[in-house]
Amino acid sequence: MSKGKLLITGGTGSFGNAYLKQALKKKSFSEIIIFSRDELKQNDLRQKISSDKVKFYLGDIRDAEAVNHVVQKVDFIFHAAALKQVPSCEFFPIEAVKTNIIGTNNILAAADDHKIKKVITLSTDKAAYPINAMGMTKALMEKVMVAKSRTMNSEQTILCGTRFGNVIASRGSVIPLFINQIKSGKDLTITHPRMTRFLMSLSNAVELVDFAFDNGEQGDILVQKAPATTIKSLAQALINIFKSNSKIKVIGIRHGEKMHETLLTEEEMFKAEDMRDYYRVKSDSRGLNYDTYFSKGDVDNNMFNNVNSNSTENLDKYNSNNTKILPVEEVEKILKEIPEVQSLL
Repeated sequence: MSKGKLLITGGTGSFGNAYLKQALKKKSFSEIIIFSRDELKQNDLRQKISSDKVKFYLGDIRDAEAVNHVVQKVDFIFHAAALKQVPSCEFFPIEAVKTNIIGTNNILAAADDHKIKKVITLSTDKAAYPINAMGMTKALMEKVMVAKSRTMNSEQTILCGTRFGNVIASRGSVIPLFINQIKSGKDLTITHPRMTRFLMSLSNAVELVDFAFDNGEQGDILVQKAPATTIKSLAQALINIFKSNSKIKVIGIRHGEKMHETLLTEEEMFKAEDMRDYYRVKSDSRGLNYDTYFSKGDVDNNMFNNVNSNSTENLDKYNSNNTKILPVEEVEKILKEIPEVQSLL
């Protein structure tokens, strides 16, 4: 049964491509609107699909008028548009602010104006303990969503968010780089052998957004549990798959890069609800009475003295170094099963 009309911002990216394939197979929505500023990617995607359910709108989320025009036509929004490359955002942080923060505000304001049923924002591990401009702007994007959720009429519009680790073989990820290096007979360049990353496929990303669509409540941030591996193991797994003679070369940690991905901070883990395969972090529901921030704590839910019984018992942050770490053999198995990787072989 159709759920209505869906808008995917940044819909020509890796997530949009993956979600579109699934949604068309399942006939989940009566219409899907792809909104992005890249006409070449829109043309490429248009040529790959053949469905009159998919419509393409050219525009930028920075442009409030363009956003308002496209949002009034839909029932649901998956907000994936963002500047995601760490180096680009480091060199041009104001551009990241314009897209990741102001652009998101444009989407949420239009959603409120047009009584959109549900908006799901897509964020990143880099928003947890951010150390680079990309992570900082995505963290503020989350804050914008949560702040607006406090004043939004829940019977009219639900705002919630998802937070991803690096998605395997997505645009800009390390796997395509490693494969190109192998095919060129070059050494595989890794930053640090003990650096860890979550192993999340595009299908996992789709599952997380679907879970948020079905279960997300006002102001929630939802995270999917996932295994991880070291960068060295990932490189070695690809060398093994290709039966390559390439060596592994350590080049050092790059500017703005973390040793480990964090999907939930220690502070978030105190209040996170364990939902088996997912974590839910509910928003702070305090109103705009500033006194509650300065002089009145919540004794019953004090994170240090009385952890809620529905919350996880693990009071550490949830990162790629304290989840299940996969050895080379298991990484190989996972990579061989992922279509995005197979297409690069």
